[in-house]
Amino acid sequence: MADGAPDSLQTPPALPDGRPIPPLTGDERLVLEGWLDFHRGTLLLKCSGLDDAQVRRASAEPSVLTLLGLVQHLAEVERNWFQRVVAGLDVAPVFEDPTGYALDPARGLDEAVGIWRREVERGRELCAGRALEDTGRMVDGPVAGAEVSLRWVYIHLIEEYARHNGHADLLRERIDGVTGA
Repeated sequence: MADGAPDSLQTPPALPDGRPIPPLTGDERLVLEGWLDFHRGTLLLKCSGLDDAQVRRASAEPSVLTLLGLVQHLAEVERNWFQRVVAGLDVAPVFEDPTGYALDPARGLDEAVGIWRREVERGRELCAGRALEDTGRMVDGPVAGAEVSLRWVYIHLIEEYARHNGHADLLRERIDGVTGA
């Protein structure tokens, strides 16, 4: 680096909206984690500047999907895949509804984002010392008990966030007309 600092100490480059730019080069893990962080940032971007009433607004009947529900769902996703599957921990769901979609009138966006951030950080901690080839076990569903690699989990979470960020695009457009990103 021109300033003499190692790459690991540099702030990753960011888009004007604050989301980290996924690495264009580097090893596989760096790229996977970069894309996951990009999609995590996109979720937060879709919720930025909205109040609690707005993030509770569903897109269109009969759907009850909301931005707040997506934040809660993705907190559950982070917990499930990194704590339960990768690390093999026996942890309860984060919310009363294990999908995360159900809304609690007492929980607003700030609290849900705080919970989501804690789940993201815990997942990072649990993955830090693991190789992409390390395996965990599926805990439920049609392939319960099957081995799954950390690499597969990263790819699955990138896909999960990308799909739900598409939903978030539509929800945000319905709320205030903001599109893109």
